[in-house]
Amino acid sequence: MADPGKMEEGLAHEEGAPDQERKDKRDGKVEKEEDGAADRIGNDKEERVATTHVEQQNLEEQPLVKQKTKRIATLDAFRGLTVVLMILVDDAGGAYPRIDHSPWNGCTLADFVMPFFLFIVGVAIALALKKVPKIKDAIKKISLRTLKLLFWGVLLQGGYSHAPADLAYGVDMKQIRWCGILQRIALVYFIVALIETLTRKRRPTVLEPGHLSIFTAYRWQWIGGFVAFVIYMITTYSLYVPHWSFVVDNDDEATRYTVKCGMRGHLGPACNAVGYVDREVWGINHLYSSPVWQRLKACTLSSPGSGPFRENAPSWCRAPFEPEGLLSSILAILSGTMGIHYGHVLIHFKGHFERLKQWVSMALGLLIVAIILHFTDAIPINKQLYSFSYVCFTAAAAGIVFSAFYVLIDVWGFRTPFLFLEWIGMNAMLVYVLGAQGILAAFVNGWYYESSNNTLVYWIQKHVFINVWHSERLGTLLYVIFAEIAFYGVLSGILHKLGIYWKL
Repeated sequence: MADPGKMEEGLAHEEGAPDQERKDKRDGKVEKEEDGAADRIGNDKEERVATTHVEQQNLEEQPLVKQKTKRIATLDAFRGLTVVLMILVDDAGGAYPRIDHSPWNGCTLADFVMPFFLFIVGVAIALALKKVPKIKDAIKKISLRTLKLLFWGVLLQGGYSHAPADLAYGVDMKQIRWCGILQRIALVYFIVALIETLTRKRRPTVLEPGHLSIFTAYRWQWIGGFVAFVIYMITTYSLYVPHWSFVVDNDDEATRYTVKCGMRGHLGPACNAVGYVDREVWGINHLYSSPVWQRLKACTLSSPGSGPFRENAPSWCRAPFEPEGLLSSILAILSGTMGIHYGHVLIHFKGHFERLKQWVSMALGLLIVAIILHFTDAIPINKQLYSFSYVCFTAAAAGIVFSAFYVLIDVWGFRTPFLFLEWIGMNAMLVYVLGAQGILAAFVNGWYYESSNNTLVYWIQKHVFINVWHSERLGTLLYVIFAEIAFYGVLSGILHKLGIYWKL
């Protein structure tokens, strides 16, 4: 059977009879040595033809690239950076609202977390699925991983867990939240990975020369992303949004508020199609009850931080909104598509310069598109709506950061300073569950003295950080960095030494 590596480079030749035997056949030098020799020769020929046919079938079932490559440390480091950013903005965002999610238009540090997750999921899909030769096995793997993400998403963000502050647990099924971070990752992973698997046989064996050949070779992935883009854009700008109402429970009384809309193509908080789709599909009681738009100046005097509502605040300030909703998750598929493109470049281009040229040029192009769309007010950058300019801007940022990590870690070999990010990236799911979702902190808080506020976690945060630095903001930031992020870095390092990994 031909060497797969040579085959991919266009250097392999079809195998048949040995060279000398083919030469003997051409020269007429194959002689009969005994009776029945002709039959044996005929049988041998049939066996060789059958063997060649089987080998050709096996080659057709091979992935586009089948070769051993060393592990790219940048992948784990980038994944670890994303988890670290999530912990930082979740636990220190209250003290520093500027790094918390943008209340509406614009982009802050927290707004990079979700698209960074989807980007690295896309990169990982390209590398992982090429190692699964059978389509049936790949689909099974994709389905099981999707179900696992959905299960953990609903369990951790559906309202069942009240960690880390509240030691109670349980959720009213009338109020359960169906959407969330892991649910969005599951959807994007399922669609992008399924396209990657089902189009395997439609790709050329060898890339044609040219800068755009990588795009044409994986045209079906980009067609999938384009379909998601079309569905999002048509729905966002053409769907009619009627008036809608909601109920807010205040102690023993319930107040009903009405939001007047009756329009199409609105990109503000009140009457956008993204929120309307979620209200119709999931029901308004199953949406996120504390959206970040509550920190807008129109809603509170404490903007950009959280605070009491203005007396004349619009009614929609109190309404629920799902930041990981259905329509916005459809466009999020495009973030995964851009990530898988970077993975394809990593597979096909072996030179550092060629990889970086592909990555950086695409990132700069996306950045230019995002800036033009945002500053002309055509499509503002908006995480809550997951706008197209937001997809382009965050994908560009992810591409630039990924390229920088690649140069520092895999090209120049500065791996030691980023080891803790690698370790966290190798156990991203574990750190997400224990840290970002506060499960470990809730467990520690369960061992309290006299009062549930008198726990080791609160004592360390107050006496070791806040009181020492005489600043709640600075103390909170240092606590997050040293008592949370550093702790999970050490824990992940220990698990790495033990060979234990639990990724997203």
